[in-house]
Amino acid sequence: MLESFDTLLLIQDLDIKLIRLVRVRSERRGELEKICSLRNDITEQVEKKQQEVTEIKKEIRLGEVTMKEIQEKVVHLEAQQSAVKKMDEFNALTQQLTQLGRERNTNEHTLSDLTDRLSSEEDLLTTLKENLESTEANSIALEKEINESIGKINEEGRELLVGREKMIEQVPEEMFAIYERLLKNKKDRVLVPIENRTCSGCHIVLTPQHENIVRKQDRLVFCEHCSRILYWQEEQPEQSEEKAPKRRRRRVVAST
Repeated sequence: MLESFDTLLLIQDLDIKLIRLVRVRSERRGELEKICSLRNDITEQVEKKQQEVTEIKKEIRLGEVTMKEIQEKVVHLEAQQSAVKKMDEFNALTQQLTQLGRERNTNEHTLSDLTDRLSSEEDLLTTLKENLESTEANSIALEKEINESIGKINEEGRELLVGREKMIEQVPEEMFAIYERLLKNKKDRVLVPIENRTCSGCHIVLTPQHENIVRKQDRLVFCEHCSRILYWQEEQPEQSEEKAPKRRRRRVVAST
């Protein structure tokens, strides 16, 4: 029983290392996902900004076409106006020219606003492209380092599993099945010592009777509160003791 239990303790040490390795690997993979997500976000921003810039340029081209058409109409109406002799026809052409003048002013303001907006959006696009380029350069090195780290973790995990499989053969199947079921549930140590009459897993005080049963170490004993397997760990003798102060010899004074 004791020999099998000692082997199970060694297996637990390996399992705790494996659990920690899995957690570290998960964290590192999370870092990779964040890097990829950041890069994708900036890429989407660049693509969106490029589309906005393209749309603004289209609006500017349409506005320039409209300005050209207005100018052509103005030239045509001015030519007609210079040729008419009747006042009502002249006034009608004047109204049309006035309306075209308003349209031209409105279009000029729109084009001016679009031009300013285009300049601003192009500056933002340039900044986003620079950020994307910098992020991609940095992420390549970081991704390489993380992948290498994950590779080392996987290699260490495989070595631990090999050692674990050899030890499992030395533990009774029923005992190991109980241990594995608890480990799968707790994801932490399930073989824990009693410390100051408390379970070191859940820190609940045990009864003296429960402690005595654990001391015998002739069977598996479970904590009544957390279901962990308890074992007795001999207390280590104190490594240092206070030394008693040396007695000072009393001086004897001779009488005269």
